Amino acid sequence: MSFEAFVDALPDYAKDLRLNVGVLLKDQTLGDQRKYGLLLSCAHATGYKPIVEAAEAECEGRLSPEAADAARAAAAVMAMNNVYFRFVHLVSDPEYGTLPARLRMNVVGNPGIAKVDFELFSLAVSVMNGCGLCIDAHEKVLKQHGVGADVVQAGARIAAIVKAVATVHATL
Repeated sequence: MSFEAFVDALPDYAKDLRLNVGVLLKDQTLGDQRKYGLLLSCAHATGYKPIVEAAEAECEGRLSPEAADAARAAAAVMAMNNVYFRFVHLVSDPEYGTLPARLRMNVVGNPGIAKVDFELFSLAVSVMNGCGLCIDAHEKVLKQHGVGADVVQAGARIAAIVKAVATVHATL
């Protein structure tokens, strides 16, 4: 089932989500790799299997195998990093910020696609997971690579839409 068909099954009270997904899938400002990579990474980040399956079907043939794996990897590594670094950010004792994380995250250094695209996927997942420290870190790297606020905002919008769709669908 395509992502659009998945979203079409949402109830009428979620009509705005259907409209937002329609706009998202037609938008060409990000290019396909970024748009579908964001869709796939955010779907995986929800942890909700039906939306993952719909996103995988939607992205089939639109993403290279390397880009699809990088999107999945961004969701996986951010699931770990966002919890740990949110702890570091929220805990009152600043000592934890001086300690090494001691978490393996090799994919961040070698994602198999352009670093800037992986950073965008990671930012979107961090937005979904609410890790301010990670959001700031990924946004800073994106800006250093010349990525504009419009692209960063688009990543955050996709994260918001995918999270909302998963949340509503899970209640059905």
